[in-house]
Amino acid sequence: MGAFATGGRVAANPFARAALCVVGNINRDIKVQDAPASPALLQDGETSVPSIIETIGGGGANSACAAAALGARVHFIGKVGDDALGRQLQRALARHGVRPHLKRDRHCASGTTVALGLENGNRHFLSWLPNNQTLRFGELDLAALQSCQHLLRADVWFSPEMLERGNERLLAYARKRGLTTSLDINFDPVWSRGPAREIRHRKQLLRKVLPLVDLAHGNVRELCEFTDAHSLNDALKKLGSWGVGSVVAHLGHRGAGFYRAGKFVIEPANRARAEVHSTGTGDVLSICMILLESNDTLSIQQKLRLSNRVVREFMEGRRELIPAL
Repeated sequence: MGAFATGGRVAANPFARAALCVVGNINRDIKVQDAPASPALLQDGETSVPSIIETIGGGGANSACAAAALGARVHFIGKVGDDALGRQLQRALARHGVRPHLKRDRHCASGTTVALGLENGNRHFLSWLPNNQTLRFGELDLAALQSCQHLLRADVWFSPEMLERGNERLLAYARKRGLTTSLDINFDPVWSRGPAREIRHRKQLLRKVLPLVDLAHGNVRELCEFTDAHSLNDALKKLGSWGVGSVVAHLGHRGAGFYRAGKFVIEPANRARAEVHSTGTGDVLSICMILLESNDTLSIQQKLRLSNRVVREFMEGRRELIPAL
């Protein structure tokens, strides 16, 4: 797949120009596909499912691996435990073409997420991530940014120290050195069960860094919840007023959208004929748009169309973007 159709033309790989640094979560993913959406899952018993696979995980690590598989030059900054799983994750990154810059901490373990993909299309994640939760700004190997054009900060909610001040310091450091920046506004686990006061405080902490963000990413539910908006249009307007340059919106079966300066462009989904992978699709969409960000030869519509095509090929199992362990 060395050539890419871009609205009637076939061009050389447009993703290969980019040099990207990702800071985010890294862990093991146990992925369960097409589990029945049944109350029986909450009761004693056993349920057979079509497949269970083990891959590298974490939004940051997924994004880094997808970018490398698409041909970009990629550095990844994160943290693992000083254990067998941490070493296995580091080897998986390197094998996949990502240059890892990992803090190895003997005082914590490398974590695991169980990703439940249900037959009705819903997903639920069960996570134990001590390595990602204890990540601190002082542990980041910022030398990795020197040869990069863009910084993606993924998994912004998991480390309390990074949320309090670290994200702001990281994004400011990248901006000062001439990098453009992305922020993935994914689902905060505290939103499900946390007290309202804590949720408000955490949202305010992240909103403070938005003037340092060129490109924000999220699905409709995430963007509306983060902005306390009743509709996607309201959420996009709020993000713009808070300082975000542009927004990549994941619209699910509707496709993908791009918002900038009051204009929202939508490209319909390129529907998958089969669904081999149901998790990681948002990471793939975002990484495609990040890698195409500085490509002036493509329109926004063409970038969205090409990104949707890559997502479809990933879902159908025709692009191996996230490595197995």
